[in-house]
Amino acid sequence: MSIIVLVFLIIYFFQERFIFKNGERIHGNYLYNFLNSFEEIFIKIDGNSIINALHFKLKKPKGIILFCHGNSGNLQKWGNRVSYFLDYNYEVFVFDYRNYGKSTGNFNEAKMYNDALLMYNHIKKSYKEDTIVVYGFSLGSTFATRIASINNPKELILEAPFFNFKKAVQYYSKFAPIFLLKYKFRTDLDIVKVTSPITIFHGNKDQITSFKDAKTLLELNTLKENIFIQIDGGTHHNIRENKLYELKLQEILER
Repeated sequence: MSIIVLVFLIIYFFQERFIFKNGERIHGNYLYNFLNSFEEIFIKIDGNSIINALHFKLKKPKGIILFCHGNSGNLQKWGNRVSYFLDYNYEVFVFDYRNYGKSTGNFNEAKMYNDALLMYNHIKKSYKEDTIVVYGFSLGSTFATRIASINNPKELILEAPFFNFKKAVQYYSKFAPIFLLKYKFRTDLDIVKVTSPITIFHGNKDQITSFKDAKTLLELNTLKENIFIQIDGGTHHNIRENKLYELKLQEILER
């Protein structure tokens, strides 16, 4: 019995290491190196904490994509991946969550949501909302949805989202002790408040987030412009390699 209690205590007190991959920190003096032109930004949040962000710029962009990344990796990784969107003539703003990369601050659900909103407000100072696309991948889908539920971006695009964190964990591991979760991430409660068009891309072979739950998630919002795009054979990490994804993304960004 004592062993079971010990295991539960470890899961409860160290769950951030499993959820956020321990933040994947990098040294504050690290110099990013990407092929595309970018500006590194530090934005002060609560207390003495900061959020580290990258802004990939273009001379005459059609708009800007605020990208909320997944739970694995930091800007060293995601800076390369999001440059993909520059080909669609959209600038990209991507940030590391608190305690990821060079960002500081402790993991906290409410504060992480607030950080994401602060990033959107930062962008709004220089860009009109009808030129801002909010994009969330996996864990980032919950932050992207919260942003869109309070603001009016041009589009909300979700790639491999989850319904809420409880259901996500149950899908990933049927035997996980759900009652120990400190994080809720209720994307399902936020998506009903979104008034911008929503597009969800999800692979039907995704073994990390549920394809079925993603469809149910979109059904909670009744806006007629919403689109669910099934990527046949798509897994959690290869959706952007699919031609249908490329074609549909171009259509969405051009509308």
